[in-house]
Amino acid sequence: MNISFSDSIKSLVLHSNDIAAHINLVIHEIRFPRTLLCLLVGAILALCGTVMQGLFRNPLAEPGIIGVSAGSALGAALAIVLFANLALFSNPWMSTAVVPIFAFLGGALTTLLVYRLGTSKFGTSVTIMLLAGVAISALSGAGIGYLNYVADDQMLRDLSLWSMGSLAGANWQNILLCAVTLLLLLVCFSRQAMALNALLLGESEARHLGISVQRLKRSMILLSALGVGVTVSAVGMIGFIGLVIPHLGRMLVGPDHRSLIPISALLGALLLTVADMFARIAVAPAELPVGIVTALVGAPFFLYLLFQQKGKVF
Repeated sequence: MNISFSDSIKSLVLHSNDIAAHINLVIHEIRFPRTLLCLLVGAILALCGTVMQGLFRNPLAEPGIIGVSAGSALGAALAIVLFANLALFSNPWMSTAVVPIFAFLGGALTTLLVYRLGTSKFGTSVTIMLLAGVAISALSGAGIGYLNYVADDQMLRDLSLWSMGSLAGANWQNILLCAVTLLLLLVCFSRQAMALNALLLGESEARHLGISVQRLKRSMILLSALGVGVTVSAVGMIGFIGLVIPHLGRMLVGPDHRSLIPISALLGALLLTVADMFARIAVAPAELPVGIVTALVGAPFFLYLLFQQKGKVF
């Protein structure tokens, strides 16, 4: 449905009675919630990518590439299949919370496993992290494939959402959950901005400055897994936002996390919103999953980074 910008403003801001009822319904129940969710999810993914790149001190760290998104998707898929009848519960918030919890647990376990495999007494190996991410993504894909095999028709429809990434199912419960998560991440990450700056100098230098490196890593990893888990439970797997945005942010404001964290959140929100707009108009009246659009943008950028880093990684 084509709705002009002026009609959208009249409906949302002015509450004009001149707008037809069906247009008001589309704006308030479909377009506006979807745009809000877009902004929130983009900001969360960008924040998680920024912190993971700073934490691992390499430009290739991103929740999707190292398998965190796949682990979260597997957790969400398990929740969908194992608790298919959870909607029968009288409390809708209880049924809504189960998928994010499982997605968070899947993302947290994946992140800790990748970090453990990629870390040795010589430091963090980007190569091992990437290979571990590939292996974990393959295992998660196999698990999701099995769940698809045993799922019924309704479960299959829900599972397809996580695998491709889509904002078509935006609702106010997901918006509230993502808003609370974004606020938590902004506060916690901003408080640790100076510690992340010190970590860029190296772990030993950060320890000499009085920073508990292990505690910092644990807290940042768990918070990043929480953010990824919430976004996966709300919109499915949307990759490469956390890879591209931190680089754009550093081009604009430099590596200082005190300014990089807020600018990354803003850029991530804008990029995902633009990608979703393109997904809706590219094949209109049909709609592309937004995960396909972000992959088309992010995958070439990832290959460019690999080419730039190949002398260091391999």
